[in-house]
Amino acid sequence: MRISRWAVGASVGVVASSVAVAGFAGRSAGPRSVAARWSTDLFAQVFSLVRTSSVDSIGTDLLYEKAARGLVQAIGDPYAELFTRDELASFSRESLGGAYGGLGMQIEDHAGRATISRVFPHGPAEAGGLRPGDQIARIDTAAVRGWSLDRISKTLLGAPGTTVSVVIDRVGSAQPVHGRFTREIVHQPSVPFTVLLDRSVGYIPLRVFSPTAADEVQDALDRVLASGAASVILDVRDNGGGALDQALAIANDFLPEGTELASVRERSGDPEVYHASHHPITTTVPVVVLIDGGSASATEIVAGALQDHDRALVLGTTSFGKGLVQSVFPLDGGYALKLTTGRWFTPSGRTIQKPRRLTPDGRLVEIVADSTGADTAKRSRPIYHSDGGRVVYGGGAITPDVVVAADTLSTGDRALLAAVQPASQAAYLATYDVALGLRGSVAPGFVVEPAWRDTLYERWRAAKVPVDRAQFDAARALVDRMLGDRIAELAMPDSTAFRRRVSDDRQLTRALELLRHARTQSDLLALAIAQRG
Repeated sequence: MRISRWAVGASVGVVASSVAVAGFAGRSAGPRSVAARWSTDLFAQVFSLVRTSSVDSIGTDLLYEKAARGLVQAIGDPYAELFTRDELASFSRESLGGAYGGLGMQIEDHAGRATISRVFPHGPAEAGGLRPGDQIARIDTAAVRGWSLDRISKTLLGAPGTTVSVVIDRVGSAQPVHGRFTREIVHQPSVPFTVLLDRSVGYIPLRVFSPTAADEVQDALDRVLASGAASVILDVRDNGGGALDQALAIANDFLPEGTELASVRERSGDPEVYHASHHPITTTVPVVVLIDGGSASATEIVAGALQDHDRALVLGTTSFGKGLVQSVFPLDGGYALKLTTGRWFTPSGRTIQKPRRLTPDGRLVEIVADSTGADTAKRSRPIYHSDGGRVVYGGGAITPDVVVAADTLSTGDRALLAAVQPASQAAYLATYDVALGLRGSVAPGFVVEPAWRDTLYERWRAAKVPVDRAQFDAARALVDRMLGDRIAELAMPDSTAFRRRVSDDRQLTRALELLRHARTQSDLLALAIAQRG
């Protein structure tokens, strides 16, 4: 997503107004076709009748806004939006990964209570002793019970340096916890941690392309290489993208200066080609990039560039396929229009955008359903070639070199998940509460005890989760994994909680297996091709 792409555009209100007046007066600034004159006259007549004759009175300014929104919706661009000033500020904050004046925490709705689910390191919330599970009761003088999460978030945010008072209800504490916090520019880490796996594999999880993502990846690469890493796994699963310049810089970390990284093709003009512009961190150590269906936009630019240049083995499941360029045009009155203006292509010429259509109820549906990579599905897709002549598949999204499904569920696992689905929120909250109560009693390497499992089942029953004991017991391994992971997330640092999950992560363990038998990138690619064959 091309977040920083801005262009000056005319005001929607001014344009619509001039068209309406010209239509009514029957005047034209120059020759017009009959069709063009009919179209503007039609709009003017409909606008006038709605304004003067509709049973519900609507102000002229609001009518113009509704007309503009209707036009944006009617063009069938699923990513086009007309923003108000507040909507634009929210979009910019969320899209750029969250540099904002706040406390540095993430909140969730737990049965109508705003509950802290994550506290970011080095922020005011962490310094003030706030922790996951705390429930926000008051902000300054206002009781927030019943407020939406959006309203609470906006109230907590503010100019850096300003203060806000927060009252917290804490599990196990008879009295509310009071705190006064000074808002800071809070940074949500793009790379929350790094670890060395198998003693020589540097693992780098890249969660979001924030404005500092490239610096964080460079620091992470320096750390793991200095620690003795002979290969690297870059994990971009569930990374929905972000700042374009950061994606290009990260791809450049693995590719020589001057290498083509991606290109944009718009409605007119020559393609805009992007090249590596700085000295790379490493061009030799074997690299595996992990992707899945949640990997999108800027993430796909990185994966596509490294795959096309044979610089990484891409492993996992096919990416999302979000390869459109959005430009944001500022308008009069504080409005802004986000519009799709181009498409992204990988260096080999593959389009990243997967064909989709927008249904009448606003759902995005793929025109060509994807698969986990069966040969029959791949044969119908366009074939391209990497620098070294390997086959890479086009038709939208990034298809992995090695396809590995995220998990293999037993019959009992699938039955449990299907039963829980209608009450998934209740099951999540009950699991969270059980984990919260246990987090103070565990150490790294703990195993889920039968008594904990029994407690979880009773909490699910109390929450009216429609699962019987036989279904619950038939999926014991899945239940233990879900509860154990939640306890670890609440009780331990990110890297420690992550290490618990390594053996259950089929995609990661497959990547480690391949890297154990490959000393160079060429070895890695050849091994993957041989095993796939």
